[in-house]
Amino acid sequence: MTKVIFACIHNAGRSQMAAAFFNQLADPAKAVAVSAGTDPGLRVHPEVLAAMGELGIDLSHAKPQKLTEELARDAQLLLTMGCGDKCPYVPGLRIEDWPLQDPKGQSVEQVRLIRDDIRNRVLALLEREGLGL
Repeated sequence: MTKVIFACIHNAGRSQMAAAFFNQLADPAKAVAVSAGTDPGLRVHPEVLAAMGELGIDLSHAKPQKLTEELARDAQLLLTMGCGDKCPYVPGLRIEDWPLQDPKGQSVEQVRLIRDDIRNRVLALLEREGLGL
């Protein structure tokens, strides 16, 4: 089983969307994703909830969580979301960075663009790693 961690700073936008798409599109017998942040926010951004809801993905119960050693222990891949020098680092994990704009406070149109970019990146990742349905 491959475990992928999607991480950003507040775990309230990009990483939540990426993990939701991954878990929707991945073969559950092969892979699972979690999302986390280095400085978790209190809740998922409302604009992210709305944009994901348009696609039938309900993130209203998602809670930002801290990226801990325990959470990362059995993971194989850490995908960071363009947080630059503030991106988390976990020794021993393969790391890939996706330079994505933060959706916080963006217009609904901009959040949709970010959301769709994330979905396309997740699809490409699943294909590359052989983890899709």
